[in-house]
Amino acid sequence: MSADAKRKPAASARALAVRAVVHVIEQDLSLDAALELVLANAAAAARSAVRSLSYGAIRGYFRYESVLSRLLSQTVESIGGSPRALLSVALFELEDARTPEYAVVDAAVTTARALGLSKLTGLINAVLRRYLRERATLDAELGRNPIVRHGFPDWMAQRLRTDWPIRWTQILAACDRQAPMWLRINRRLVSDEHYLEQLRAAGIGARLADGVPNAVVLDAPSDVEELPGFADGLVSVQDLAAQCVAFPLDLAAGLRVLDACAAPGGKTALIAERQPDLKELVAIDLDANRLQRVADNLRRTRADAHLIAADAGLPALWWDGNPFDRILLDTPCSALGVIRRHPDIRIRRRSFDIEKFAKTQAALLRACWGMLAPGGRLVYSTCTLTRRENHDVIAVFAGETADAEIVPPSSWPGWPALGESDGFGMQIVPGEAAADGFYYAAVSKK
Repeated sequence: MSADAKRKPAASARALAVRAVVHVIEQDLSLDAALELVLANAAAAARSAVRSLSYGAIRGYFRYESVLSRLLSQTVESIGGSPRALLSVALFELEDARTPEYAVVDAAVTTARALGLSKLTGLINAVLRRYLRERATLDAELGRNPIVRHGFPDWMAQRLRTDWPIRWTQILAACDRQAPMWLRINRRLVSDEHYLEQLRAAGIGARLADGVPNAVVLDAPSDVEELPGFADGLVSVQDLAAQCVAFPLDLAAGLRVLDACAAPGGKTALIAERQPDLKELVAIDLDANRLQRVADNLRRTRADAHLIAADAGLPALWWDGNPFDRILLDTPCSALGVIRRHPDIRIRRRSFDIEKFAKTQAALLRACWGMLAPGGRLVYSTCTLTRRENHDVIAVFAGETADAEIVPPSSWPGWPALGESDGFGMQIVPGEAAADGFYYAAVSKK
């Protein structure tokens, strides 16, 4: 087989990765949705390469923008979405260094032709070759700026710098690393020790978390199909920080619990697994299609909940008037805490989104509060890092709500040595104990 023939699958993977990146930057699709589109008819052998190239290109998108702005004689935006995406994929490959430099440049030109960009092959070739000549100088210059080095849009990095003046560069660096794969062991079906033995028997390295029951991190990510007992509900994929929701909820037998924004159902299943003797577990979500994922997760993990397609902000349309003892409000947010898993957030999120989310969060908090029983507890949760969406939402609510009382994190049973208190709740930052960024606050009704 010739060298050209051997490169054909790789060239195809590159073209698919470019299309996925274009879907993100031009159509505002999430990277997961974009990959679902481009991989619909792709050969199985190409899927892993497409995912790797796409994630790498998106993760470094703003870093590569800075590189290209120094190599092009025109603005980066003026060259168009597809050429920009192709150059981002190629720059990631050069940075990744798994493919010889000459092969990356040749493949980029070949991919350009395959994508109908033949008129730009000269530009693409020249830009990449100039980068290789000037790489050491460029990388050193750009690397001095942590915002560029870690591939963040300026507004987002400045927001983190304002909210986290001491830790902001640490947060940027953590968000620029690949996230580990965390699992949640279903304690109703198997013990932590027995499942760890099953992993070892399957040749999968892993270790249990310190202080978080049923949490295990893999030495290297694995396809879920390869995880022992996954199909039978023995284990689920869930980040360590997300599993910490059990601590502020302080579940007990006989409680009526609401998961107010439940999809895709990871926390719903966790609640059912941690306390199988609840009086009732109700899970709602505005999106009926996403609610089906909750049903699928519950079915696989052999758990049960009453599912309702509804808006948590409009309880009059669905609530039966029977109050809840516990409410989990895992509210929509800017999701800056999970950027390492969803790097497209860097591209798709805008500065004005923060205020929009904060207003939505405050409205949902007020609506859910009316469904909480006296003596009950509401847990407010986000997977973001901004003070405006976390501390400020809870602070304003507590100050305006006469029957609301903050439950201090120091009283949450079993809370591990994670996070930083803001006087109301706990903020876990990305990379801390290898976890994602999450915020929790608990409020009781007098």
